[in-house]
Amino acid sequence: MSVTQTQLVPLALRTLKSSVFELTLLEEGREGQTWRCLERELLIGSSAEARLQLSDPSVSRQHASIQTDELGHRLTDLESKNGLWLNGVRVRDAYLSDGATIQLGRVTLRYRLCADQPLEHELAVSAHFGQLVGESAKMRALFAQLNRVAQGDVTLLLEGESGTGKELAAEAIHQRSGRAEGPFVVFDCSAVSASLIESELFGHTQGAFTGAVGDREGAFRRAEGGTLFLDEIGELPLELQPRLLRALERREVKAVGGDAYVPVSVRVVAATNRDLLAEVEQGGFRADLYYRLAVIKITLPPLRSHAEDIPLLVSSFLRELSPDRPREVSYEAMLQMQRLPWQGNVRELKNFVARALTLSASSPTQLETRFLLPESISGPAEPTSAEGDSLERWVNSGLPFKDAKARLVERFERLYWEALLMRHSGNLSAASREAGIHRKSAEYLLKKLDLKREDTR
Repeated sequence: MSVTQTQLVPLALRTLKSSVFELTLLEEGREGQTWRCLERELLIGSSAEARLQLSDPSVSRQHASIQTDELGHRLTDLESKNGLWLNGVRVRDAYLSDGATIQLGRVTLRYRLCADQPLEHELAVSAHFGQLVGESAKMRALFAQLNRVAQGDVTLLLEGESGTGKELAAEAIHQRSGRAEGPFVVFDCSAVSASLIESELFGHTQGAFTGAVGDREGAFRRAEGGTLFLDEIGELPLELQPRLLRALERREVKAVGGDAYVPVSVRVVAATNRDLLAEVEQGGFRADLYYRLAVIKITLPPLRSHAEDIPLLVSSFLRELSPDRPREVSYEAMLQMQRLPWQGNVRELKNFVARALTLSASSPTQLETRFLLPESISGPAEPTSAEGDSLERWVNSGLPFKDAKARLVERFERLYWEALLMRHSGNLSAASREAGIHRKSAEYLLKKLDLKREDTR
């Protein structure tokens, strides 16, 4: 009897050549402090995640990035609160020239290119990695990185905003790993009630609790020999985190109501749209579990940071959603789509394409522009206070329920705390007392929302 084996073609790579660059702080008393970048991408901000961390309060947690592509070093504003300025001109996205000055809030840096110190970065030749699609240097560098980690068996943490494709990345890693013949099991920590998570993860025995009418294998046992994808790991209750830590360290699990630990052979890939390191600092996530999960950490970029991939993505969605009826998108519509923020990222873009296909049924070949654009684009500008605002305007039914709800909640939190802090002239203690929450919790919320007390005095 012959045995069929799946053999995966190695991902073809090419080299992107660039040079080292330096950033020098131009600030009285600290002039001359210099950072040298040897990587393809540099994140600048005030958070602990930033490779170049600036402590000035005018700098956002993730303020800007500098990425290397075929044209040079590309500076991008990451929706900072106080803006990004290049040679005195405010920019959202621009290429750097030697000697340029970069201003982030009140901090000014000088960019210097070290042309005599060449660098090489690996890029995937293909514009696809599993179901992930992208031909930009950012995405092809991501594909090369994902392909490298797929060859190993260490625990991996995928970070990124909702809709960036973390589950697709995890599945593609599984398909390119030595565990490809085993199962790929998805466990969403946000979709299971806190009282049932332990049972769903580790299993239970008959009679372990009310309703346990028989033995049940948990997600770890079902993923034996394959990959367990723990989505929304930041939602895991604090009291259950030690059990997950033990399972990762010992590679064994014990069912609820069981007496013995059972060994498991599973690769764990976790994902979150939260800033887990910030949660660790605030006490909302265990540090030991974070570092056990983040043996390797990869961040999937938001769609707005690689908008040049939108035409390829739209074409891919059109082929998938309307294979028997080819459609086209006008050049003007595509340009307009590339200028949108796409807060729901690739998932939101796909939803809009699907909606446009349905509503443009009368047009045999062309998708109508008005159906491709979010309703909010033609509406009024975003208000700066709660006056005159309406709930309906901020409910986006074009997103999945969980994403639409998260966006609405974040909008409410921002308006609420802006108004509360203004009423108390930026006094956080007084504001948190009126809100009825602990001051530490209020500090965490302000960090998450990137609100600064001095801006509300």
